[in-house]
Amino acid sequence: MKVLITGSNGFVARNLHAHLKVRKDIEVLQFSREDSLSELNEMLLQADFIFHLAGVNRPTNPEDFRSGNTDLTRAVCEGIIASGKKTPVLYTSSSQAELDNAYGASKLAAEQALLDLSATHDVPVHIFRLPNVFGKWARPDYNSAVATFCNNIARNLPIKINNPDAALTLVYVDDVITHFLEVMDGRLSGDPFVSVKPVYPTTVGEVADQLAAFRDSRATLVTEAVGTGLTRALYSTYLSYVPPEHFTYDVPKYGDQRGVFVEMLKTRDSGQFSYFTAHPGITRGGHYHHSKTEKFLVIKGNACFRFRHIASGEFYELFTTGDKPEIVETVPGWTHDITNVGDEEMIVMLWANEVFDREHPDTYALPVGTEA
Repeated sequence: MKVLITGSNGFVARNLHAHLKVRKDIEVLQFSREDSLSELNEMLLQADFIFHLAGVNRPTNPEDFRSGNTDLTRAVCEGIIASGKKTPVLYTSSSQAELDNAYGASKLAAEQALLDLSATHDVPVHIFRLPNVFGKWARPDYNSAVATFCNNIARNLPIKINNPDAALTLVYVDDVITHFLEVMDGRLSGDPFVSVKPVYPTTVGEVADQLAAFRDSRATLVTEAVGTGLTRALYSTYLSYVPPEHFTYDVPKYGDQRGVFVEMLKTRDSGQFSYFTAHPGITRGGHYHHSKTEKFLVIKGNACFRFRHIASGEFYELFTTGDKPEIVETVPGWTHDITNVGDEEMIVMLWANEVFDREHPDTYALPVGTEA
């Protein structure tokens, strides 16, 4: 299947191409503003599906709205008619097609050209009236405020906000591409208008604050809730603007004669992650918690974990090794310690269900060998 992408150097097109090129059943044809209309017509003769993504949204001359959006779309329609084929077309319009401005008018006229093509020549047409699209590879100071904010905040450059309460309606580029592919593969259809979900309503100030929190998390080690929704999408987008020289960052390391302790990541409501080392024969711990719990994973070396119930005095010990992934969980009310019983350095991953609070540590020293 040959797929034509117009506007192939654009932000959305580059993301689309990255998804298409891993598919063995797709050959991608690319048309950009450097190509001629005769080259476009040659590609239209070959194409089995068309992603018409080319357009102009920030021209120096307002007349370019018409030539870059309306006229080019009409040229695509004429090329399809001349080919004698009924090649499906997916068009990226804009939510501004509903507004009274030059850009919106040019997009609306392009939509109408495609609708006329569908009505008169029975060509399948799928129109996406996209709001603000954000994601990796968008151009700062061009595609969206999100791109500009990500670029500047990642580089500790200033950002300009005229009205932090200004509303933003966002869709994430990966969600857009998912919908595109579903249309191409016949798993999603429209009437011919197709909507992308989810849509994220937010404000300029909220986006800026969230991006700044991502930047600051490297110093605080406190991560945002980046696993779902808008926060996830913004975090992925923000990281795509981090320059290579900032791909790494230091975290604190605390060391003594026993080994080292390093905190890696803290969360607001699900604890923190760290690791520690211990030299052969070294014992760490010897304390209990009333509420805090921990999970230990020995990833190198051999360990003996010992437990004693602080009320009953019941004793228990177990052995684990880095050769066998096995979680050891501490239990409130049991004092515990861990000893390196091997001949090499021991390395242990540690998760605690709460971030360590020096004012209220919920950690009480009590050697395992001493009954309460």
